[in-house]
Amino acid sequence: MRAIRFHEYGDESVLQVDDVDRPEATGHDVVVEVAGAGVNPVDTYFREGSYEPFQLPMIPGVDVAGEVVEVSQYVDDYEVGDQVVGTGLSMNHFGAYAEYAAVPEDRLAHLPDGVDPVAAGGAGVAAVTAWRALVDHAGLQPAESVLVHGGSGGVGHAAVQLAAAAGAHVVTTAAPQYHDHLTELGADAVFDYASDDLQEEVRAETGGVDVVLDHRLDDYLQFDAEVAATGGRVVGIGENDPEVGFTNDGVARGKDVSYQFMSMFNTPRLADPLERVAYLMGTGDLEIDVARTYDLEEAADAQRDVMADSFLGKLVVTP
Repeated sequence: MRAIRFHEYGDESVLQVDDVDRPEATGHDVVVEVAGAGVNPVDTYFREGSYEPFQLPMIPGVDVAGEVVEVSQYVDDYEVGDQVVGTGLSMNHFGAYAEYAAVPEDRLAHLPDGVDPVAAGGAGVAAVTAWRALVDHAGLQPAESVLVHGGSGGVGHAAVQLAAAAGAHVVTTAAPQYHDHLTELGADAVFDYASDDLQEEVRAETGGVDVVLDHRLDDYLQFDAEVAATGGRVVGIGENDPEVGFTNDGVARGKDVSYQFMSMFNTPRLADPLERVAYLMGTGDLEIDVARTYDLEEAADAQRDVMADSFLGKLVVTP
């Protein structure tokens, strides 16, 4: 089969198309014929060697969706022909930038009939991170207010939809060209993240935010405290600069604001939130917008674009 691999750490130029053996369904794996493999910023971090070293050459690609073509004898819940969605590959397991991928069953969920497997290929990291942040960590309740920073991003556009499906009052930020579409996805109010009056706009809309989902803690840690309601919960999923700090932590203490920092890779069993995400894709409450698709030969372009371009939704490799 054809697969993207990197044999050394580096920039996008280390990615190459190799001919390799198709994986086998051993242990608790199933083999999936890949319809779509989501492109995520974390793919570039693995490729650069920003995390602990792992086996090289490595096939990147954390997310996957497609059809099961082989099942291990130890797997009972999947059979050949099933449509599935998975996530959590690539760091300690060969990834999904390939024609076929072996996926552990505890990182998989059944894909409901009618769900586009290419779009589902972009669901994993984005939707599971959003689910874990809003539901598992923040304990979001109906009628609460939610601020999603960067609503046009992969996690952001999933979070807007999940919060709306939960009955929350959803506020998000994005560049102006994405405002109308985010309203269609369920946002009650969309503000320009570059606005000089953003704090006042968010406060006026919500009276104080119950839950904040923040992907840029180095920019918004203090902002989150300023706009939070008393007892507000902030979930941090990333930053550009690891030196994150308050200019005035008294604002957070004065409101009993709680902060939870998280990584999707710490999920105890990825199949559990994946099943919820897949269900919502089946009901139409969650749609993964595919901004662009790439073939294997364009994988370097995909990884470059995911870090540099502005787009709504997800980029997906289609082997």
